[in-house]
Amino acid sequence: MNVSNLTVRDELVEINGSKIFTKLYGVDKKKITIVMDAGYGDYSKAWDTLIPDLAEIANVFVYDRPGLGKSEKSSTPRTSLEMIKELNEVLLMLHIKPPYILVGHSFGGVNMRLFATRFPIEVAGMVLIDSTPEEYRERFLPTMSSQFQEAYNKQFIYEGTYDEFMESLSQLRQEKSHLGNLNLTIISAGNKAHYSKESQDLWNEMQKEMLSISNNSEFVIAENSAHYIQYDEPLIVVKAIKKLINKLNHDSNLD
Repeated sequence: MNVSNLTVRDELVEINGSKIFTKLYGVDKKKITIVMDAGYGDYSKAWDTLIPDLAEIANVFVYDRPGLGKSEKSSTPRTSLEMIKELNEVLLMLHIKPPYILVGHSFGGVNMRLFATRFPIEVAGMVLIDSTPEEYRERFLPTMSSQFQEAYNKQFIYEGTYDEFMESLSQLRQEKSHLGNLNLTIISAGNKAHYSKESQDLWNEMQKEMLSISNNSEFVIAENSAHYIQYDEPLIVVKAIKKLINKLNHDSNLD
């Protein structure tokens, strides 16, 4: 689908004194809405490779978190709990009604997991794309080289600090609750840059462990992808989301 043929709504929504850039592809109230949250320091452009295919079957909502892209900075803490509160307020103000399918990449996956925990009634399904595990610092980071760890620590200049990022992972641990029968797909990058075989195996294992947060979960390894699976193998992500939507449609027809 050519997105230029879609109804596209760009709006700036003011939350806590800062304007947040939002973009909604499609306004069909009969279709479910996919809500997408990008990784740390990334913004709505991170999803451009997926939107043409996804907009064929659903409304697609993307946005720039405060301080990124076209959004203004916020004076509130840049932790996941603040971010999901902002996101929920934005969706309410724009009258984008649930249920939603949440899609989160990397740090965006932390946000989406917390959103599903805090607002379970609003969420019909979730796809996590190489999402940051809550025990990343304790279990995974020590397996990497000192150069990798140093570079990792220095990246926290785009939104929030290192401490705020780690606070978000702590919030996920504290808030973590079982999501019942929520439709969940976890996609793990199988060819991460600079990873040894041991680190890659551990990464895949930690991704797989996230299956336990739902009784209705599926695990996919994108064998040829580095961290940005939506760039390296976008069809894997599209297929996973379409499969989830088809399942939801099938289940609703049985009701």
